[in-house]
Amino acid sequence: MASIREAAVADLFYPANPAELNQQLDEFIGQAGADREPALALVVPHAGYIYSGPVAASAYVHLQPLRGKIRRVVLLGPSHRVSFYGLATSSADFFATPLGNIPLDRPALDGLLELPQVHQFDQAHVEEHSLEVQLPFLQKMLGNFALVPLVVGDAEPAEVAEVIDRLWSDEQTLVVISSDLSHYHDYPTAQKMDRKTCEAIETLHPEAIDYESACGRNPLRGLLDVVRQRGLQVRTLDLRNSGDTAGPADRVVGYGAWMVTPRP
Repeated sequence: MASIREAAVADLFYPANPAELNQQLDEFIGQAGADREPALALVVPHAGYIYSGPVAASAYVHLQPLRGKIRRVVLLGPSHRVSFYGLATSSADFFATPLGNIPLDRPALDGLLELPQVHQFDQAHVEEHSLEVQLPFLQKMLGNFALVPLVVGDAEPAEVAEVIDRLWSDEQTLVVISSDLSHYHDYPTAQKMDRKTCEAIETLHPEAIDYESACGRNPLRGLLDVVRQRGLQVRTLDLRNSGDTAGPADRVVGYGAWMVTPRP
């Protein structure tokens, strides 16, 4: 019998009703602008949709020209619930959302277990929202694809980069990094911190991204290592915080969206 990782944060971070979820996604995508340059990889936030959905949509619109072309999504995000070393795979066959079940690329996941930093650790996935909130966006934009979900714990950039480099093998594979930025500062402080993080991302300086900069710093730094090694570039698409979207300005969380493209 197939094993399914059920949705854990539907009705908390995003609507559990499929019609309502589709409508909200349509609104976010419709507001995201007309730029449709295709992306090789994305960096997107992972808060509740009312807070970070508009920022995430500014990245996901760049998947429109890739519908039917992307066959696999490698999705990495930080662990919020459990502490562990390395990167955690799942034993599931499918990840469920209100929009349907997404098949996992089991051969790819099983092959990663050859690496010492990769472990099968279902507990890291059961309640983790950093990956789950990306799935409805990916289903909406890409249709059918296979998923390689990886929750990243205590891992060095080189360890994450090795995993990404191994999986990011062709133009049919998309890499998505899930990360929010600064947490719970006042609006001006958050803006200053997030602009500094944005500069580090654009200039491919992962060493400048620390614990206070981004909760997904470990997967993010790994991606930037690979981008630098491959001679690619990162373009900023959006940089806001919860004070701009749906929250007060005295204690905000930062959100950004970036896309990886070839250098001109």
